[in-house]
Amino acid sequence: MICLRILATAAVFLSVAACSMMGDSGSKLPAGGLLVGDEPDAVEAGAQVLAHGGNAADAATATYFALAVTYPVAAGLGGGGLCIVDDSARSRMEAFDFLARDAGHAGPYAVPGNVAGFALMQASYGRLPWQRVVSPAEGAGAAGFVISQALAARLAGSQNVIRLDAGLAAEFLDETGHVRPAGTLVTAPALAQSLSGIRTLGSGSFYRGPIANAIVAYSEGQGGTISIEDLASYASQRSAPGLVRVGNQTVYLPASRTGAGRFVGTLLSHLVDANGQARTIGNPNADVASATKGSLDAYGIATLPRDLGATGFAAEDSEGLAVACAVTMNGPFGSGHTASGTGVTLANAPSQGEAGLAAAFLTPVVAVSDGAVSLVGAGAGGPNGTAGIALALLRLARGEDVIKPGALHSTGIAPYDTVNVIGCQNGVCTAVPDPGAHGLGASGGP
Repeated sequence: MICLRILATAAVFLSVAACSMMGDSGSKLPAGGLLVGDEPDAVEAGAQVLAHGGNAADAATATYFALAVTYPVAAGLGGGGLCIVDDSARSRMEAFDFLARDAGHAGPYAVPGNVAGFALMQASYGRLPWQRVVSPAEGAGAAGFVISQALAARLAGSQNVIRLDAGLAAEFLDETGHVRPAGTLVTAPALAQSLSGIRTLGSGSFYRGPIANAIVAYSEGQGGTISIEDLASYASQRSAPGLVRVGNQTVYLPASRTGAGRFVGTLLSHLVDANGQARTIGNPNADVASATKGSLDAYGIATLPRDLGATGFAAEDSEGLAVACAVTMNGPFGSGHTASGTGVTLANAPSQGEAGLAAAFLTPVVAVSDGAVSLVGAGAGGPNGTAGIALALLRLARGEDVIKPGALHSTGIAPYDTVNVIGCQNGVCTAVPDPGAHGLGASGGP
């Protein structure tokens, strides 16, 4: 076996972690698997979980909780998201919907879904103890983490949100009131304490008990309507994913009952017919751009905020498990309100104007060809993230290389809209972060 492992940020060059390993099972992945995402420290946390015996579900869960600390602009505990899981060893494919939802009596703050959603997915597919996948995030919050280039790029555009919240300001503003630069060590002690409770008492402690009580008390004090009943009754949904053919690929994506499923389904319908055959044979970039515009027009979307507060990531292991996830706060740092004493910044309620559009552009997908995963990845942040996934799928259908430098992109507006994929072609699987952003592709192997 010859294995190449290169870890570098995409700001310097297209970050790649690749390995060719054709064993008896036909696996094309390193023993530890691969992981890709927008924020390097969180990806490294997930890669460490892979390296210590975790599978793709464990790694994706660890990556999410780490993101809640190192990339809270898009992945806070107060947000929600979607995941697609392909468990080829057990012939199981599922979609998990844990989007943040409106409170029972409406209001500006969403009922969080991320903690419940990742707990359900990890309990269903993971093999490590729950405590093991939450502890890296807790440690980062308590001991401190260095602001990465990825986070710094998002903080720069969110200064006005940060300044209006005492918790966010204490963490991310310096003594002059300016955003702390990349390379600065910061801590999140209140968030670490909440993560400690989630780690030791389980995900239910977030929805019942002291954390829930603090969220409700803060919401009420700020004119919100989140109730104890809203939190206690929150339940993630699991179902069969949506399915579409793109060339010789069977693509699994969010269910059509979600806005994300409908949007990506509409976009792909502009590109391929019911049998998966390309409608045009022109320039794929131009085709996808036209399809994206047509899809936005079909939904009456003329303008969008620059930053919808979202991120996507994916993991795949050598035992046949692939996981793609995308999460959002429905705006950068969501509502910009952090529940006192918890470190939990609440997402915008989806019914609050443009905030609800963020979920429509969460695009986790798994593509399978000849019984093997050919692509697992996620677009997030806006229509260009979804377009990036569509472009990768279209290139695969045309027999083109999607893992070489320059083949993958999200039309140039990263880090707000990004696409991150693990692609397998010609006996090699490669983790490719969006080359316009500052993400990372990593191997969990030696």
